[in-house]
Amino acid sequence: MSTTEETGARISFERENRVSTDLELEPITSEDEDYESAPPDYEITTYPADFTLEVLHQKWKAEEIRIPDFQRDFVWKQVQASKLIESFLVGLPVPAVFLYKERKSQKSLVIDGQQRLKSIFFFFEGYFGPKARGTRRRVFSLKGLSPDSPFHDRSFEDFSKEDQLRLKNAVLRAFIVQQFGPDDDTSMYHIFERLNTGGTLLTNQEIRNCVFHGNFIEFLEEINQDPEWKSILGKRVPDTHRKDIELIVRFFAMRDISAYKKPMKDFLSRFMKKNRDASKEVLQESREIFTQTCRTVIESLGEKPFHIRSGLNAAVFDAVMIAFSRHLKEIPEDISIRYSRLKDNEEFDKHTRNWTTDIETVKARFQLAETKLFG
Repeated sequence: MSTTEETGARISFERENRVSTDLELEPITSEDEDYESAPPDYEITTYPADFTLEVLHQKWKAEEIRIPDFQRDFVWKQVQASKLIESFLVGLPVPAVFLYKERKSQKSLVIDGQQRLKSIFFFFEGYFGPKARGTRRRVFSLKGLSPDSPFHDRSFEDFSKEDQLRLKNAVLRAFIVQQFGPDDDTSMYHIFERLNTGGTLLTNQEIRNCVFHGNFIEFLEEINQDPEWKSILGKRVPDTHRKDIELIVRFFAMRDISAYKKPMKDFLSRFMKKNRDASKEVLQESREIFTQTCRTVIESLGEKPFHIRSGLNAAVFDAVMIAFSRHLKEIPEDISIRYSRLKDNEEFDKHTRNWTTDIETVKARFQLAETKLFG
């Protein structure tokens, strides 16, 4: 075999044996429409605030200002960042940044202005660009300025005390966005959703993971590694776009069916917001319920039990998983037969194909799963 043939055969083999990281979900039109639905009315205020650069840097170090993980990396060149610093020093206007202020924590998420803010923070720290494992950071001296500029090729440490103070006291305007009603900060999700317009689009759960950061996110990532859960999904590696995490959130959120309200994406967002800093006791109890349910489902129904037609059906998943979670100590001996009959039930089939996020449809399929499996 020639070198070219060997290379072609190797590439073909790698393609055929590459492990997919995407979870295949059965497409349900009504759920897609639900996720595209308009947001509710919000009471939001936007007001200007002038911060000195020193104060912004202090807030950054204290983690009172945070840049969401899904925003693009720092991409400015040193010359761009240098000219920004020079603008502050000589009094030229600089575009404002936009921050979202959380009501409870009083911390802020950067909506727009990451490149400007990081340039400022890096200059104060004396090094250009973020820290990277195994590499040395470059000293941040101002580049690309006029050779006659008194700031050319100088770092913050090289500045005189007067020039250091001038830069520290320079002002950057920020527009603060804050939600006052309803009392749940869910507008933050929609704001970031609308920023999600360039490159590869992010999924709803990827946005939630960044917006509603906290103990609950770490907990979800941990239980997503459960081996029985992976058997239910039919895949061994986490989903690239966090669709597996969203199913776990759906399981926990819809166990309290009385709290459910359309649209689904806002219901899940409110649940994550409410539980973002859940206690260790609550998380431990939730872990036990989830892992025991997954183990019981696998023992009773086998692997990939919710792949009904072309992929995992989320509506079948939530109804059956939640029914199992309520009867872990009383599983009928003929549960697999009962499940087969449930899947063949015309009413259940209808409620897992069409308008699956409507309140009455959700209640109907939950009731059918409960009575047909454990009644």
